[in-house]
Amino acid sequence: MRTGEPLPAVGEVLAALATGLWHWNTATGLVTVDAEAARLLGLPSERATLSQAQVRARLHPVDWNEISGVIQLAVAEGTLGEVRVRIMDDLGRVVRVGRSRFHASFDREKRSYEVTGSLQEVTEPVPGTSAGRTAVTGDWRRSREAFLLDAGRALAEARSTAEVLRVAAGLSMPGFSPDGLAVFGVTGDRLTIIGHHGHQPGDEGPFTHMALDTDYPAAEVVRTGRAVYLSSPEKYKDRYPVTWPLAAHFDRQSWAFLPLTVAGRTMGAWMAAFTYPVAFTPDERSVLTTVARMLAQALSRAEAAESARELTDGLQRSMLPKLGPEIPGMGVAARYVPTGGGLQVGGDWYDMIPLPGGTSRTEFGGGRFALVIGDVQGHDVRAAGLMGQLRIALRAYASEGHRPDAVLSRASRFLHGMTFGALDEDPSDLRFATCLYVEVDPASGLLDIARAGHPDPAIRMTDGTVLARPTAGGLPLGIDPDADYPTTRITLEPGETMLICTDGLIETGGHDLETGWKRIRSILEEHDGDLEGLADALVQAVHGPSSHHTTGPLADRREDDIAVLLLHRQGDGHADTALRTTVRRTVLSVAQAEPERVGVARQQLRELLHDWASEDQVDSAVLLLSETLTNVLVHTDADALLLAEVRGEPGDRRVRVEVTDTSDDLPHRRSPGELASSGRGLMLIELLAQAWGVDPRGEGKSIWFELYESEGAVESGGSSVEVAVALDVELP
Repeated sequence: MRTGEPLPAVGEVLAALATGLWHWNTATGLVTVDAEAARLLGLPSERATLSQAQVRARLHPVDWNEISGVIQLAVAEGTLGEVRVRIMDDLGRVVRVGRSRFHASFDREKRSYEVTGSLQEVTEPVPGTSAGRTAVTGDWRRSREAFLLDAGRALAEARSTAEVLRVAAGLSMPGFSPDGLAVFGVTGDRLTIIGHHGHQPGDEGPFTHMALDTDYPAAEVVRTGRAVYLSSPEKYKDRYPVTWPLAAHFDRQSWAFLPLTVAGRTMGAWMAAFTYPVAFTPDERSVLTTVARMLAQALSRAEAAESARELTDGLQRSMLPKLGPEIPGMGVAARYVPTGGGLQVGGDWYDMIPLPGGTSRTEFGGGRFALVIGDVQGHDVRAAGLMGQLRIALRAYASEGHRPDAVLSRASRFLHGMTFGALDEDPSDLRFATCLYVEVDPASGLLDIARAGHPDPAIRMTDGTVLARPTAGGLPLGIDPDADYPTTRITLEPGETMLICTDGLIETGGHDLETGWKRIRSILEEHDGDLEGLADALVQAVHGPSSHHTTGPLADRREDDIAVLLLHRQGDGHADTALRTTVRRTVLSVAQAEPERVGVARQQLRELLHDWASEDQVDSAVLLLSETLTNVLVHTDADALLLAEVRGEPGDRRVRVEVTDTSDDLPHRRSPGELASSGRGLMLIELLAQAWGVDPRGEGKSIWFELYESEGAVESGGSSVEVAVALDVELP
């Protein structure tokens, strides 16, 4: 063609380049093709108007689905679309591979697309070559689909913003993977950095709190909701000359900034940066856009979950008290751990209440105080509300000076009136609460305990021995407005620590009361730090990394909130140090109307002697204890008080068991006949004990016996089993 001659028609040029034209209107469902496009589709080489079904029959099914996605992406980004398509014959065989570039527009009124594009034949890349990997071939598609499935699953399982960012940083996209990521959020009219990967600490400084009207890609993405692709540093510099110096020192070659959009709202932007040139083909843009959408959904879910957890934690903690000032001679530590997902507000609580009669009515000082711990049924806002009201009621009743049994009785009536007493109350929403109330006298160490369906307290003795302290109890609060709550008195000796907790501490991790208590007991026995450290160790035992190795038999059980209170009675300097290794003690009362507590007393003595050298001596001590307690209940009208004490160093210890009652009738030896069912108690004591006696008191008497660890069962006259068989006595 000579200079000055007119240019040839477009159609002639395209025909010379073996390039066809086509036009598709989705509203009518018709596709118009010129002669060259018809030839490439395997049809007669003439202009034609085809239906969508006719065109679809000439293309590979996977490629047809690909075209729809690329058209939507091109419209969303305002760019040209490009696809590679495999053209099929009537037998379903691939006869050629074509490439089509097109422009698409969307009619909002008709809700349809109009697409105009070109079509030309290309050479199919040889498998294994770089060209073969960059095209939208079947292998690339399969890799992309597998990647998107894995990415979607991983992002769906992320429960926090940090987890979402970790998943995003670990994504390996098929054929191209960014080495630098950043997630931008929006606060007011400014960008914020939610998280980043592939950068040094402090690199995010210039981009934090950047104004949205700044000439920066992420800011533009947030303003417009449209992606920005920069395939080279030159394009970045030409388009954003003001902020290019901020990005230049990262030495990257390509950047993609995509909007994070949820429900039509752009909540931020995602940056993917590459150290090598990326052309950002339609297929690569499609992958990046899909990942951005999944990332936006995951961040939105994480934000909602974190907000709910923050609300839950804040609501719960606002209802929990501070422990107040230090108490002379006493140490107190507390922990509360909410569990569960979403708005799972729990009903666990604890409190520390100054009681009337101390040095001050507004401060703990050195006077009496009460420790309260409880659990309202349920894990919702109603449970938290009832917990707050019940805690206030308990504090009010205690501040009036009522004894522990009266405090719980009034609290039970109060809760019953709030739940069961309402005429319009939904029966399925009736609630109750367990509670343990402990009145503490710091001067003497006396603890008066009332219990309403709650786990018993545990005592850690000076040498680390741990005993569960059975206490009398009543129904949970709110069930019976006239329920009684008997009081149990125990003494916290210098150097001892009391643990009270909700059942969440025991049962978390799929444990039942038995296996959970074993886990907690081992922590109590092994810990040798301060009180705060012990509280942390107890929580870590059920929520720390080590807890995952001690899953209980009920692994599918729902997790529960945890409340823990520890009370430690301090010793007297060096005297306390001596006690720590030489004395352990238990005290228990057995009333005439409570013969079942004889079994509790036997269990307490066995736990007290858990590390005794001679099992026979332990059996002997339990047998003698059972005999002395039973004699009080059978032969007198009085209640019995048990005091068991172990003194000395391991291997050379002495156990003294003393049973006291208010009857003046002294025991005496009898000569029971062969068939007699009683009368052998003193004979057993004389045969099995190293020392024993009966001491009259001003009112009543005390029967005691002692066993010496160093002497063992052989020198005591035989084992308890042999003696029991000889005297025809049933072992407990």
